[in-house]
Amino acid sequence: MQEPRAGLTEEQQEQMKGEILVDLENLENDVLRVTGKIYIHAEPGTVWRALTDYDHLSETMPKLSSSRLVGQGGSGKIVDQTGRTGIFIFEKSVHFRLQVREQEPRRIDFRQESGDFRVYNGSWNLDHYPAGQGTFLTYQAEVKPDFFAPPFLVSFVQRQDLPAILKAIKSTCESAGHVN
Repeated sequence: MQEPRAGLTEEQQEQMKGEILVDLENLENDVLRVTGKIYIHAEPGTVWRALTDYDHLSETMPKLSSSRLVGQGGSGKIVDQTGRTGIFIFEKSVHFRLQVREQEPRRIDFRQESGDFRVYNGSWNLDHYPAGQGTFLTYQAEVKPDFFAPPFLVSFVQRQDLPAILKAIKSTCESAGHVN
């Protein structure tokens, strides 16, 4: 039996090919933990390049209007991003500067250094799936805005936005590096 990857059993991995799993968990002090998982039929290197192309992420990810690498050094990379969050008339422009640490080719950790969130940190995890010649991508973040947003609204927005983001990454990676 193959070793489980991405925190899923082999059977769960097979079942979720083509599915997007999103899980929300309310933590203390109105912090929301959001987790999303998707199977991408592309090698981890292709997914890695898409996620670390910081200057072009806004071309790939919905609701992200700008993204640029502004610094790098021994402690990681600094990325400035601007996007839109919310729904309908409750949309708001948000800005954040992230400290990013890469552990190529498996994990990208990020933490807000400054910006419009009281809490915004998380990771992207890439797990190779040899049987399908693809990658299980897991996004996990803890989020709490530094502006008024009721917890139910934050949960609703995350449940709506995360699948669109994961689908966009999947589409980008599969068209760029489809595995035969």
